[in-house]
Amino acid sequence: MSLQRNVALMAVAAAMLAGAQPARAAEVLKIGISAGLTGYIATIDRAWRDGVQLAADALNAKGGVAGRIIEVAVEDNRSEPQEAVTAYRKMMSSDSVDLFISGCVSAGNFAAATMVAKAGKPMILCSILPPQASQVKWAFSTLPPPGFEVEKRFEYLRDKTKIRKIGVLHDPTPYALLQKSVADKIASKYGLAVVDIESYRQDDADLSVQINKMQAAGAEAVIKIGVGGTTLTAAKNMKQLGSTMLLMTSLEDLAVFKPVAEVLGDRFFFVASPSQVFDALADSPMKTEIGKFLEPWRAKYGDRDPNWASRGWDGVMLAVAAIQAGKSTEGASIRDQIEKIADFRGINGLYTFSADNHQGITENPFFLATIIGNQVRIVQ
Repeated sequence: MSLQRNVALMAVAAAMLAGAQPARAAEVLKIGISAGLTGYIATIDRAWRDGVQLAADALNAKGGVAGRIIEVAVEDNRSEPQEAVTAYRKMMSSDSVDLFISGCVSAGNFAAATMVAKAGKPMILCSILPPQASQVKWAFSTLPPPGFEVEKRFEYLRDKTKIRKIGVLHDPTPYALLQKSVADKIASKYGLAVVDIESYRQDDADLSVQINKMQAAGAEAVIKIGVGGTTLTAAKNMKQLGSTMLLMTSLEDLAVFKPVAEVLGDRFFFVASPSQVFDALADSPMKTEIGKFLEPWRAKYGDRDPNWASRGWDGVMLAVAAIQAGKSTEGASIRDQIEKIADFRGINGLYTFSADNHQGITENPFFLATIIGNQVRIVQ
């Protein structure tokens, strides 16, 4: 056999072997989620997780972002701050996440924020921002300022009712404490008087003592601040006590609200996000953008409440916008580019960030809603 023939055969064999090798795996952008998949905030954080995953799936179907396929790593923090620290640490050390798009356990995000900031990992959160400037540098929120929820309820009481005395019922979470402080501070601007403030724990099975105190103080409406099963508990206690007070609650999953509406009827109101009242919205750029999320959401989850999932979706899309603008998946670049995002039309409002503002929604996007005949209605 000639030397030339040997060389030719070797070249063919090498080519065949090269073709037999598995294709090189695509590079990955890994998103970490610390979420309360169990515990008091489970309904909310499961939806947040599913919204993040839905956005990742939609982007991966189009090739991912910056040539990378998006993977989502999730750790259950059990709705507890210390568990959240463990979850964040594991995802950084074992899962090598590039950024976090984490759920609504504010205290857990606070507890881990210093560690995450030192690692140079951006955090886009469902919760309010951590308190320290060094932590906020790496943290951004899809949640509007706490005062917006309070103001929407106060506007209704001032403009549509003769109610002027209110009670505030809140849980001990940082977000609820912020809302409580806002309510107490601005009530007089709306011609309202806070006659009683009461607190409760998320696992309380009875709130009749607190409700009795508010009623005795002359409250005509209860501003409830907090999520979970206590909203239904409060409604049942109000009915048992023969109370005529209105119950006006903060953002929550519609699955929680529907049985409350069955108990209190037209004395129950709640703050609603745009996605929760989508069918009642007039045509607008906002409704068009919400539709881009709701189409795959409803295809997969039917009539499941979209609110918290839509915030997770927004978190992913904000991160993608930053990656595309900076042409980099490095943490520092993502952080810097998020600060430059302006007039970004999300599902939950218009986002504009800056070095001084990491809470991107600056105009109140909320509606006041009620449930009539099992259907969500905007209160006019």
